[in-house]
Amino acid sequence: MDMTLQERLEKLLSAYSHHYNVTRDVEVEGGSFPAAAEFFLRDENRLLTKEHTFYALEQHEYVYFYVTEHLDADTLRRQIALSQKAGLARVRPHKEHMFSYVTLVILADTIDPEAKALLKRTRLRRSFRLMLHGWMEYHIAAMECSTVSFLSNPAGREARKTLENNFGNKTK
Repeated sequence: MDMTLQERLEKLLSAYSHHYNVTRDVEVEGGSFPAAAEFFLRDENRLLTKEHTFYALEQHEYVYFYVTEHLDADTLRRQIALSQKAGLARVRPHKEHMFSYVTLVILADTIDPEAKALLKRTRLRRSFRLMLHGWMEYHIAAMECSTVSFLSNPAGREARKTLENNFGNKTK
């Protein structure tokens, strides 16, 4: 039995919901996403009380999901720009900020070859105050449902692995 795009999205959101806060129908300036997920981790090293903190590190990830029947290069450019803008608006660098990842996960029945090439070469990395206030990296991963193939940019390998673990062939 073949899954619809909406069923695939539901399965993926279920997988993300174990460690992420998932929000449906997310409106951002300039557009919307069917869902978004947010991850936050803070690690502190203290001496006896909260007032005596040696150091603290914060890690953030903002994941935006996009679902479409057919993905062409122009649509991909718009979604990349929209997710980067929405994610960068949420990044708050400070002395305890280690890193923030902004991730776009795409589920599409078909993807144009030009869009595949664009997806693989999309890169964005920013450092804040010579990395003293951390860095930000952009991840993108996609699944072409008709061929059950998975794509990502170099930074998006983990997002691609999540797609593969949920939708890849289990027969090995």
